[in-house]
Formats: sequence, C-alpha cells, structure tokens
Amino acid sequence: MNGLIAKADDAAQRDTDASLCSNRDKAGPSLPAYARLPINRCNLPAVILGSLSFQRHPTALALDGVAELHRDLFEMLDRTESPEEATQLFRDYIAAHFRLDNLEDAGLDDSTTKRAKANWIRTLRGWSFDSDGREGAALKGWVESRFGLVPRFHGEPLRDFTGTAWRRYEEMRAAGLYGTNALEAQLDLLYAYCQYDLQRRGAPDKLTLYRGINRIGEHEVLAGEGRQQVVLFNNLTSFTANRERAGEFGDYILEAEVPAAKVFFRSGLLPGVLKGEDEQLVIGGAYEVAIRTL
Repeated sequence: MNGLIAKADDAAQRDTDASLCSNRDKAGPSLPAYARLPINRCNLPAVILGSLSFQRHPTALALDGVAELHRDLFEMLDRTESPEEATQLFRDYIAAHFRLDNLEDAGLDDSTTKRAKANWIRTLRGWSFDSDGREGAALKGWVESRFGLVPRFHGEPLRDFTGTAWRRYEEMRAAGLYGTNALEAQLDLLYAYCQYDLQRRGAPDKLTLYRGINRIGEHEVLAGEGRQQVVLFNNLTSFTANRERAGEFGDYILEAEVPAAKVFFRSGLLPGVLKGEDEQLVIGGAYEVAIRTL
C-alpha cells in the first residue's frame, strides 16, 4: 500500500484522537466562526485545520474517498522512476478518468459546448490571470466545500453573507462550475497528487513561504503587533517560495511557516502550469506571520 493511502487510512483512525492538535491553544486566537463551516469533506474539521495549532503542529490532511477511489493511480505512481514519468502518468490518468479528451462520453451536448474546455488546468490558468475572476471563484468554492474554510475576499471583502459581494461571488462560483465535467472532483485529485509529490520528494512538514504586500491593512489581523502578527488569510491565497519574487509585489514581505499539507498546488509540479513567480497556492486560515522589510 502506498504512502498516500496509508496516510489517509491513518488520518481516518486519528480523526477523533484526543492527542491530535486541537483548537484549544491558549497562545493565540481561534479561527473565527464566521470564517468556517461546521462540516467539510476532510478528515479534520475547519476549526482545527484552519487554526494556529495546525500551523504549529501540522498533520496529514485527506479528502474523503479520494485516495480510495484513485488507489490504482497512486499504486502506479509508486512504480514510476522519475518525476517526468509521474507527471505524464498523472496527466494521462486525469484525462482518461474524467474523459477530458472525449467529453461526449461524459454527456457533452450543445448546451454545454461553450464550457467544453473548462477543466482543472484551465481553472488554474484562470487563477493566474485573475484570482478574483470566475475560475478564482470556483477554486475558492472548492476550498470552502472540501476544507470548510469560507472565502474572505473575492474582488472585494466578503463580510455579509446576504450582501451584494457575497451574491456576486456565489454567482461567479456557479458560472465557474457550470458545464464542467466534475471539476471539483478533478481538483480533489490534483490536491492529492500535489501532496503525494511533496511526500515523495521528502518535503518537510512546514515550508517557509512569502507574500508581498504594501500594507498589513490589506489583510485581516486577528492578533499581534509590530513585526509579528496573526493573520486570517483568504481561504485560498498565493504565496511564493522565492523571497526576492515576493518583494516585487509590495513594500513589505509576509513570511509564514506553511504546513505542507495545506499546499494545494505549487509551481513546478506540472510543467506549463503556474510557470511564473514560483507560485504556491495555499489553503488559508489563521497564520502567524513575520513582517519583513525589503
């Protein structure tokens, strides 16, 4: 049994383990109730995976049923001998499983022709052009559904669930999913593959990542002062592994220790996708950050 499946099985057994990182961390604020849902499709609830406790003491995250449904893929990946071979295997598998090259098999008809090419790779490219566009809304909606973390920004702050901004986000999310072939399930598999790749490369439990800003007021600060802050990030946020690149996007740099388990996608995972800026798409929540000057 490969490592990813073993981790998923172990995560399910430990889901209610009292020794697991909990949200009762007195050293910092809890993830606010308005930033999370009571249920999700992950082995840990949002109140834990979005907390400072998780940042300090990360553990594996597993989306419901993904490792089990795609067991054959991960067993085949275990037998590959190079990253290039693994990349090609993943691309071939996701295209075949979701019939991406033969969408008529998946029910494509005249009413959905305009969205025929809306798939995981188009969605990621859409994010790279405009994270507050239709594809960005679909990605934030996927995080909301799978991890239970509510988006906090989409073109403008999302604070009122009955307001115009929230309604606009939901409309764009629906438009991003309309006419696609199980796009959210494609993203499930993409996240699982990213985690598999990090594990296979021997990545540490935490990665030091950076985000360029012009002022800390651009983010929701939960606690802290001076150079050390606790920030509530949007449920999906772009970071970079390159400090110098982060400095190109603002006068200050936020430096965070990000659990590898919360990296949804990273530049270099699949050639031709998110090529610039050494970008890392990170699942949000509360994070301790250090504010650095250039």
